[in-house]
Amino acid sequence: MIEDIQKDAEERMSKSVAAMVEAFKKVRTGRANPAILDNVKIDYYGTETPLSQAANIIVEDGRTLAINPWEKNLVPQIEKAILKSDLGLNPSTSGDTIRLPMPALTEETRKDYIKQARAEAEKGRVSVRNIRRDANSNIKELLKEKMISEDEERGGQDQIQKLTDKFIGEMDSLLAEKEKDLMQV
Repeated sequence: MIEDIQKDAEERMSKSVAAMVEAFKKVRTGRANPAILDNVKIDYYGTETPLSQAANIIVEDGRTLAINPWEKNLVPQIEKAILKSDLGLNPSTSGDTIRLPMPALTEETRKDYIKQARAEAEKGRVSVRNIRRDANSNIKELLKEKMISEDEERGGQDQIQKLTDKFIGEMDSLLAEKEKDLMQV
């Protein structure tokens, strides 16, 4: 029973880490990364479609993304979608290729992005702590129903705490890595 609670908690905590990693992808660094366009959607024959499903996105060099639409008539729609996306990017078109140069980050924007990354990491930590609280209350419920002993309860809570420490440590290291990435000039 305690093992089931631990497995569930571990699974949910790993999903919290994965969600934080996805949120970090949206925090822009100075380098070109196709993941920055994950939330850009275009009107593809009346359907809201992610840009990655209507075009090939490649990293041309360290600071430029190249977008090659699968249909030439999508070029203006893709440009509009990128401009509306609030990413601060200005597309330039040559033929049927759209280039997105990544502007260099100023010290101020770097600090803002670090704040954003820290906020995402804190959301992840809070999520992990909430999972810990739920797991511990489930273990206490088992004790109350006399399905486990007090020693098993303490052992189960210790295991949950170890899981919590492991995942929060993982989140902290990912945050440190992201901060280092943001501060690189």
